[in-house]
Amino acid sequence: MFRLWGKEFKDNRMLRDTVICDDTDDTRTHKIFHALDAICYEFDLSKPIWLDTTINEFKKHAKARFYQDNFVDSIDFDYLEIQVIEEE
Repeated sequence: MFRLWGKEFKDNRMLRDTVICDDTDDTRTHKIFHALDAICYEFDLSKPIWLDTTINEFKKHAKARFYQDNFVDSIDFDYLEIQVIEEE
């Protein structure tokens, strides 16, 4: 089972969160992208752009933050954070 936790933050407070579960035989990368798509759909957001700093942060910590620079549209929160909480 693969689970990705998505959280929206503003002023150091979590506004909303969701956990996306994926038990398909896809690759880890595909599971991450599908889960991020599901989070953006649930939160009604445009898909963020993976900048080099975002990719490096995710590789190191299995966690990434998407700020205004990552989004084409304007956002009404400080950042979207995703974190892998379970993978087998």
